[in-house]
Amino acid sequence: MGRGTWSWIVPDGLWEIAKPLIPPSKVRPQGGGTQDTPDETLFAAIIYVLVSGCAWRALPPCFGVSKSTAHRRFLIWSRAGVWGRLHEAVLHRLDDAGLIDVTRVVLDTAHVRAKKGANTQVRAPWTGASRVPRCTSCRTRTACPSSSASPRVTPTTAKD
Repeated sequence: MGRGTWSWIVPDGLWEIAKPLIPPSKVRPQGGGTQDTPDETLFAAIIYVLVSGCAWRALPPCFGVSKSTAHRRFLIWSRAGVWGRLHEAVLHRLDDAGLIDVTRVVLDTAHVRAKKGANTQVRAPWTGASRVPRCTSCRTRTACPSSSASPRVTPTTAKD
């Protein structure tokens, strides 16, 4: 792929590393349907979305892939662990080539969970259920129909 159609978005050699990691497409038992989009094209479209940060609905038509197909395949490949294995494979290749120095490594909690020795998970008090109504268009809490507070007593609602 490096010098092919999608070389402007997928770096040289990345497709060759990713190709064996991608699970084969499932064949419909009843047959029919549309022709399957090549994995190489879907890979390029997914990489474009991930690198550019654009929304799936903003996927350019030059890929010839619908946004729903690209997103669905991204989810399938994510559940299959393709992206984690691709990351490891790229790191191994870079290490084999002597391009990574792992004598100084920093772990980020986004990748490694820091439990601090706790055996149970306790929900932080500020993340629990709130009695504040979710409606932001009401001026007062009691005027909000979704409010759990009791309605304000007015002369027309007061019982004699």
